[in-house]
Amino acid sequence: MEKQKHANIFRLKVFYLFSFFAVGSLTPLLSVYLANEAGLSGIEIGVIMSVGPIVMIVFQPFWGIVCDWSGKPAKILSITSLLAGVLGLGYLLFEHFLLIVSVAIALAIFQSAIIPVSDSITLQYTTRIKSNYGKIRLFGSLGYGVAVFVMGKLSESFIGPSVIFYAFFLGLLIAANLALRLPEEAPREKGKLFGGMKELITMKRFLIFLAITFLIFGPNLANNVYYGLFVEARGGTYTGIGIAFLLAVLSEIPFMRMAGTWIHKMGLLPITLLAGTASLVRWVLYFTEPSLATVYVTSIIQGFSLGLFIPAALQYIREVVPARITVTAITLYSAIGNGLGNWFSTFSGGIILDKSGIYAVYLFYSLLTLIGMLLTIWLMRLEKNLKVREKITGILEK
Repeated sequence: MEKQKHANIFRLKVFYLFSFFAVGSLTPLLSVYLANEAGLSGIEIGVIMSVGPIVMIVFQPFWGIVCDWSGKPAKILSITSLLAGVLGLGYLLFEHFLLIVSVAIALAIFQSAIIPVSDSITLQYTTRIKSNYGKIRLFGSLGYGVAVFVMGKLSESFIGPSVIFYAFFLGLLIAANLALRLPEEAPREKGKLFGGMKELITMKRFLIFLAITFLIFGPNLANNVYYGLFVEARGGTYTGIGIAFLLAVLSEIPFMRMAGTWIHKMGLLPITLLAGTASLVRWVLYFTEPSLATVYVTSIIQGFSLGLFIPAALQYIREVVPARITVTAITLYSAIGNGLGNWFSTFSGGIILDKSGIYAVYLFYSLLTLIGMLLTIWLMRLEKNLKVREKITGILEK
């Protein structure tokens, strides 16, 4: 039993390593490829890069239903990973804008399954064996960071920028094979994913937190699209882009490890506010056109912001939502953050990039984050008032 547990944990870690290696090979450098190799405009790049988040809003719940219906999430994960890898090669076949958009849509349909399904498998398994989800998820950050660094180097070699698509395919090919041997989730009742949707939209605290996720998490995800162009604008090369991403993503690892301790000492919403503050500092700094050296040094702020926000967000949702509808709540959270928030920040960023330049994009992200922080403060006061009322009610009942 113990040997099987270690084997399953190892497979989950390696799956995260290669699946995120694939995403890290493609996403950060795709905007640079589309601008330099395909010659697309800022708005066209924004449309292509925002397709994924839009598709995610619709298809993440869909893949959840398919997994519930089949009771075979690991098999679904394997199939979608393989098809996403194959479709990623489609970028090499077309040059026309509309055809590239078609590739982006087809790819996003299957890629949208990878994160929620793998997280669902991992969260359930780690809960069952009383292990730490964060210690497994860290390998995703490692794979992503290494991929951007390596692909940056290879893109400047004789191989050229097209290497990012081959690396994406190979990474997901390996991940698809590993997924077949991941521990399966126990089958859930059909339709349960949407069973608590009506109840969720009446929960004020949950809805406010979704808005916070949209405003703070969305720009952080969209930054992965435009960060390469930003580093390039500051004088960085493909290798420089890789170094910046490597530092940013690997910095998430220690903060994810520390998040549990910090949450215990400070609380969930204060940690969320702290993560938002770190993001705001970063976006304002980028708007001021810092030196390339400063960009490299401050890239670790990403670890501070995302490394704290992600675990705090998941834990907050678990606390405010009844256990029987947690799956629905997390799926909705993912659709709002990874989907809607990411799409809005990416698409709006493309328009601003075309009209006002890359630095204005980060001014826009600063404003979104500031609003998210104000909402967090409001939610903290709401929580405080709620606790006071509960305390008073408890005294009166006695």
